Amino acid sequence: MLVNASKNDSADDGLNFLWHLSGDPAEVSTTEAEFALMRAFEGFGRWQSECLASVCDLAASGPENALLHIIRMNDRPKSVKELARLTNRDDIPNIQYSLRKLTGSGLVEKQGSGRTGVTYEATEEGRRVTDQYSALRRRLLIEKINGLPGFSEQLAEATRALNILTGIYEEAARVAATHRR
Repeated sequence: MLVNASKNDSADDGLNFLWHLSGDPAEVSTTEAEFALMRAFEGFGRWQSECLASVCDLAASGPENALLHIIRMNDRPKSVKELARLTNRDDIPNIQYSLRKLTGSGLVEKQGSGRTGVTYEATEEGRRVTDQYSALRRRLLIEKINGLPGFSEQLAEATRALNILTGIYEEAARVAATHRR
């Protein structure tokens, strides 16, 4: 992505990328990437909801849909702690609410008892729905991605960059929390 951060050049083309979050080229690039990430996240959430609604009657948010697929991942039960770690979330009450919703819909079942012995696993219906979701995803999304030469490699590079950026954000958040007034 080529971003023009020069005050003179941006005035010539009518675009101004300089504001309180982006005063130099590095800040412009970071801010533009953050906005792209926010838009991608929202688009991804809508895609997840619509794809799931196409294969079952559950109205689920993107994060609830993600939990369903992560629970199904490798066809082994997951604890709340594992789900939180795999999704990089720390909002346990919201995860538990989503799990109750998925359990109530018959897509997931709770196993075990006590604080540490509870896991969640996809039911037969949950496996059927996630298989149908996967087939629809393959037809509507993956075929488009496969039709773009070199795009799979770009996605792999973007994944590496996002994983690095996640670590940077986590460290910056720790520092900000440590030194907050």
